[in-house]
This record gives sequence, C-alpha cells and structure tokens, in this order.
Amino acid sequence: MKIHEYQAKAFLKEYGVPVPEGRAVATPEEAGAAAQSIGCPVMVKAQVLVGGRGKAGGVKMARTVEEAEARAREILGMKIKGIVVQKVLVASAVDIAAEFYLSLTVDRAARAIQCIASASGGMEIEEIAKTQPDRIVTFSVPASRGLDRKAHFQELSRAFAPSAVAEQAWKILGEIYRLFTEKDCLLVEINPCAQTPAGTLVAADAKVIFDDNALYKHPELETCRSPEEYSADEMDARAAGLSFVSLEGTIGCIVNGAGLSMATMDLIKHFGGSPANFLDVGGSSNPQKVLNALRIILKNPRVTAVLINIFGGITRCDDIARGILMAREKLSLPVPLVIRLIGTNEKEGRAILAAAGIDAYDDLTTAVKGVVARAQEKRAS
Repeated sequence: MKIHEYQAKAFLKEYGVPVPEGRAVATPEEAGAAAQSIGCPVMVKAQVLVGGRGKAGGVKMARTVEEAEARAREILGMKIKGIVVQKVLVASAVDIAAEFYLSLTVDRAARAIQCIASASGGMEIEEIAKTQPDRIVTFSVPASRGLDRKAHFQELSRAFAPSAVAEQAWKILGEIYRLFTEKDCLLVEINPCAQTPAGTLVAADAKVIFDDNALYKHPELETCRSPEEYSADEMDARAAGLSFVSLEGTIGCIVNGAGLSMATMDLIKHFGGSPANFLDVGGSSNPQKVLNALRIILKNPRVTAVLINIFGGITRCDDIARGILMAREKLSLPVPLVIRLIGTNEKEGRAILAAAGIDAYDDLTTAVKGVVARAQEKRAS
C-alpha cells in the first residue's frame, strides 16, 4: 500500500526523523493560510502516488503567501500521469547544501532488509545506478539481528561523509529501521536526505510503502489508503474478500489460487487472447464469492467473455456451480461464460450445471481456446 508524501513524512516525524514543517491542503486558500502559518518561502508539492511530479510542473516554490496560493491554484486539478491532483503539500523550503539518498527495502533473495545509500541524492535511484553506480552503497541487515553499528556504520559512512554527517545518518537509519520493522514496510525512502548549510540532515522528500499482506496487523493504517492507488473494481473486490487486479484485456478471469490464476492468464495470452483481470477467489467454497466476482468483472465494458477456471481442493466444485447458477439468476450475463471444473466434487458440480443446460470442461487448454474464440466472436458481432 502506497501513501502520499505528507503521510510518509508524518510517519518519519513520529519516529524521530527531522522533516520540514508542512501541511496538506485541498484549496488555494488553504495553501495560502498554510504558508502564512509556516512562514515563507515554501514548496507547494502535488500529492499523487506517481513519480515525475517535478517534471510535470507539480512542484513549485513560493516566496510569498500570495504566491503559495497562486502555485496551489496552478497545481490542484492538474493531471500527472493520468491522476488528478486533489491535494498539495505546503512545506518549508529547505536550503540545501548537499543531497543524499537513504532507503530500506526487502531483499527477498537474502531474506534480509537491504539498505541503499548514496551521496547522489535528489535523483531516482535507478538513474544513479545507471549513471554513477560507484556512488551507491548497499548492505543487508538480517531481520533476526537488526542494525549493528560494528557491522554497518562503516558501510553507511561510505555514502555519508564527513563523520558528523555519518553520525546523523546512522541515527536516521535507526529510526527508519524501527518504522520499517514495526509497521511491516516494503520500502522507506528519503530522497533527498538534505544537508542544510548548518550541517543538519533533514528528510526533504519521503516515500513509504506498506506490505498489503501485513495490514491485518495494523488496522490503523487503513485510514492512510488512497482511492487513487486502486480502481473502483479493485476496491469493490477488496471489500468482497477477493484478490483482484484490473488489466487491459477483454477476457474476464475467475480462478482459485494465485498460481493457477497466473498460469491461466499466460495461456490466454498464448492462444491469442488478453486477460481483463487477475481474480483469485481463494480457497473458500462460498457461492456468494462467485456472484461477487462476476458482478465486478461484468462492470468492465471491455469484457467480451469470462473464463471460470476452478481446480477444487479446499474449494468445492459443486459450491462453485451453485454460485454460477446464483449469478445467472441475479445478474444479466451479456457475455459468454466458459467453465472448467476439476477436483473436489467435480462430478457433482458438472451435474448441477448440466441440469441447468451449462457445459463445463475438464481440460484447461480446451477451455482457454474456447474462451478466446468466444471473446473474438463476441467482439466481431
């Protein structure tokens, strides 16, 4: 789960990291009032969950209250990579003498937390890696042991110099490490970690991403969720307990299991189709899940056919069949359904469908070829 810069900075501040004073606002008038309260000059920064704000004109300096209001008026409502700016952060402008980069992320291969640091802050880390790879310092922090000054301070000092700056960076690293581990983050990034002329480090910009799979442990984080990160369908699916991701294709997919879902989408592409979504109904046998899944998929006007692919284990094929019949009774089904049932209670499931005049395949390849053909026919009609 991504959050906006103003939210990320609030978490950093809570954990003791120095951040510029700032306030998120939604109107030009509020931006002017924030600038008056904070004191000019200020930065007016678009709050969107995409990069490239500066290049798009979404980050501007204001030297007066009137200018802050004018800059906010220019930025609010503009589109950055298709996302409409609904809030801006008005924050104290930082007098920057040097820019550093500091982040923590997950190193799955090493089963550790990876620290990335650089004396070339202010740029995207991918750009630094491409143009100045020798200026990137990385080291792993075993989650079982945590930060160890003896093992890690010298590594950090390669990016943060002189020693007075390295000491501050070490303190900040300890604070973002606590945030990272306590809130189950996937990324905590400070870029730039700015050094002022007085020698103080401050988080001039920040990014935090939480692990969706750990949010059940942190119900307080739900208030940070932004609708712009998810489509309306994805929000509906989350409320219905479904794992769903919108895609650009025309064949709706209802599958049980993430691995089978991925394999199903691969086969659809292989046979010339394009999946409209990833949807994993999980291991539940509740027929209502099938109804909810079809309701969400059929809201997509691009969908020309739907494939239901169930490999029953915990999920029972007869319950899936009942869900299909429930959906047929309660929903308008304007596109063809192609069904593949195999596994637990498959005979019972097929019998339920057959009694209602619905066929079900037992072979995945045949089912996928069938749905691709039906989708093409529907599109041509």
